[in-house]
Amino acid sequence: MLGEYPISGRRAADISASVERAVGAGALRPGQPLPPMRELAERLGVNPNTVAAAYRTLRERGVIETAGRRGSRVRPAPATTGRDHIRVDVPEGVRDVASGDPDPALLPPLAGAFAAAAVEGDRAPVLYGADPLDPELARITRAGFDADGVPDGPLAVVSGALDGVERVLAAHLKPGDTVAVEDPGWGRTLDLVPALGLRTVPVGVDDEGPRPDDVRRALEAGARALIVTDRAQNPTGAAVSGPRARALRSLLRAHPEVLLIEDDHGHGIVDVPLHPLAGTTRHWAFVRSAAKAYGPDLRLALLTGDDVTVDRVRGRQRLGPGWVSRLMQRALVRLWTDGAVDTGEVAAAYGRRRDALIGALDRHGVAAHGRSGMNVWVPVPDETGAVARLLHAGWAVAPGARFRMSAPPGIRVTVSTLTARETEILAGAIASALGPAPRRGYV
Repeated sequence: MLGEYPISGRRAADISASVERAVGAGALRPGQPLPPMRELAERLGVNPNTVAAAYRTLRERGVIETAGRRGSRVRPAPATTGRDHIRVDVPEGVRDVASGDPDPALLPPLAGAFAAAAVEGDRAPVLYGADPLDPELARITRAGFDADGVPDGPLAVVSGALDGVERVLAAHLKPGDTVAVEDPGWGRTLDLVPALGLRTVPVGVDDEGPRPDDVRRALEAGARALIVTDRAQNPTGAAVSGPRARALRSLLRAHPEVLLIEDDHGHGIVDVPLHPLAGTTRHWAFVRSAAKAYGPDLRLALLTGDDVTVDRVRGRQRLGPGWVSRLMQRALVRLWTDGAVDTGEVAAAYGRRRDALIGALDRHGVAAHGRSGMNVWVPVPDETGAVARLLHAGWAVAPGARFRMSAPPGIRVTVSTLTARETEILAGAIASALGPAPRRGYV
């Protein structure tokens, strides 16, 4: 008996199922301890090895966790959307620079591309059992990867960069494994990892990407995976430089069993070269998204990796959605081949807006960061106070708590639609909201 809930079963599978049903029904609450294995074995009249096997199954499924002599307990509920609640409600009349959205004026019209894809689909319908990857999309993608130095590997199409990251993590890791993640980093990734039953270890970030010393500590402590944003890192705008890539590759070569995942979600909106780490470890994946340059609703990303990783992703995908719509794939092909987006001009436009805000803040004595992408990260001494004062001044910025674990506080400003006039006003408002303060780094 555990509280008022009886754990039942004579076989390991029955015992683990009994506990899992109780957790799902709320009869066993997050953090609630389970009986010691020998004690439960006596109650159920079974061998302690049977209970040990049941607990092992529950750990592997992410239902419980074990902390040495403190025993086993129900895992805390995963924070699947916790960071989404750390946001600012934007009242009417307040300028929203918190959204993280691209500039709609820089996105291409989609009607023509989808119409052409639909005509092709009418002529050659995609039926069950068809190749999940459009051949022309595969050709163009492979050429792009080759040009950027991404190693050769099989291709898969996934529903956005985060979908690819999730599928790769699930393909290799088991609940309880540790994943090294950027801090500050993309809030959805920080939520996704614990939602999969995995543990996070923070890795500090500077303008050139993940800090080597932090990566080394995480790998030496047993991290099973490392997630790196190559460019347009959200929220800091960091981009992995050539020297930093060489340092990280050297570290990864000493840990060949680590799963490496690279997120190139900023492809098409960046004006810095790619320095991929892919291929340094035995298992790796490189994910390139179309969302930022062609529209957030174009839920499509291209993934490559080692043979085992991509095969596992494809296999699991077949058991779920089956494939990403070939209609959408053909539309992206049309957008690419028609040159619907001048990626150089888009990258330059975001670059001018970032530089303008960083320069204006510097004139006010405020340090800020934004090497690539559409966001600027501003370290602040009092995050809550800064957000509140800026809201009162008519500006909604994103609280840094959405993007960090142990990193110092900051705010994220999305510059994608900022005008030159607004930039000067916003910089003054930020300086006023911070008050006199020393310059700070964000790592």
